[in-house]
Amino acid sequence: MEYLKWSSEDSIATITIQRPPANALSSGLLRELSAVLDEIESNREIRVIVLHGEGRFFSAGADIKEFTTVTSSDGFANLGRFGQDLFDRMEKFPKPIIAAIHGAALGGGLELAMACHIRYVSETAKLGLPELQLGLIPGFAGTQRLPKYVGVARAAEMLFTSEPITGLEAVQFGLANRAFPEADVLEQTYKLAGKIAKKSPISIGAAIQLLNYAKTEEFYEGTKKEAELFGEVFVSNDGKEGIQAFLEKREPNFKGE
Repeated sequence: MEYLKWSSEDSIATITIQRPPANALSSGLLRELSAVLDEIESNREIRVIVLHGEGRFFSAGADIKEFTTVTSSDGFANLGRFGQDLFDRMEKFPKPIIAAIHGAALGGGLELAMACHIRYVSETAKLGLPELQLGLIPGFAGTQRLPKYVGVARAAEMLFTSEPITGLEAVQFGLANRAFPEADVLEQTYKLAGKIAKKSPISIGAAIQLLNYAKTEEFYEGTKKEAELFGEVFVSNDGKEGIQAFLEKREPNFKGE
């Protein structure tokens, strides 16, 4: 694999994102993640998954340069739907997935983390959805999952300002389970995974199924609309300006067009 590596030990699978420098989520990386989940799902020896990023970040966002290769609203909407379907599969995956987050989980990186069942973070990690800074919106169900964890008002503030919160704030707001010094996050995540791995996989799978009943029909209507608007916003002049400004490392000049 080009962007991921994975291994297993003591009934725990470790999936490592290794796409330096930012571990950006490209469509190729997402396809690899889907393929890894296929392998793990059928492996009866594996009972828990730990997902983390190599290097400085968990994942600092989607691959913005890849966005420039998409030429239509439908193409962008399809990209959003692909990510939404993968992350919905993760949330329903019969084996618990724990995100160990350090450095940053931004944009698509936070959407990936929110699709995991549990999030352990470093105290200084940065978590946020800064897509509006680029004249875009989240496309991997971030607009639907973030309010579920932090409430509508907090989600609105995070979206409208594009400002991230710290790992400590993420725990305070309900977005993460626990925060640790950065050097301890992965170790603590494995301790938790070890506890879960001792449980009956039948009862764990049943619990995951039941937790997903909390996802309403409105959630899926919202993700469908998000993908549609993800494409529409992308082809707007403001969307094009935001991406160009990001690539040119300058302040965007949005005109509401």
